[in-house]
Amino acid sequence: MLAALLAIPALLLGAPAHADVDPDPAQLIERVQWARIDGQPSLRVYPTAAGRAAAVRIGGPSAVEEAWSQVLAQAADAVTPGMYEQFRCHWEYAELARPGKPSWNLEPWRPVVSEVDMLDAECNPGGPEESP
Repeated sequence: MLAALLAIPALLLGAPAHADVDPDPAQLIERVQWARIDGQPSLRVYPTAAGRAAAVRIGGPSAVEEAWSQVLAQAADAVTPGMYEQFRCHWEYAELARPGKPSWNLEPWRPVVSEVDMLDAECNPGGPEESP
């Protein structure tokens, strides 16, 4: 309980208590990797510690657009309907809901839905998150 309370200021300030220092704090996305799960394409997005810290930062400008541009720099073919919305959902909520999850997984086959439906689906509209 005490550890959780001590972590709150770090969360609000945008720096996880256990974060490693990134060599380049401007680098928000370490790498991306296409995979196939049950025959369906899935883009694995691996945020850096700086990216995770920026994703949970409260107040100030969001770095989601810069992070997305870093995804596209590594996977230009990720520009498909709904992929940015999935990424934004993961950026805004995944690190709070499941801190330290190794990758944020985006699938081009998922339907385009409203922001409310995206959140209700835990960033995975059209079916549950796949299991690798």
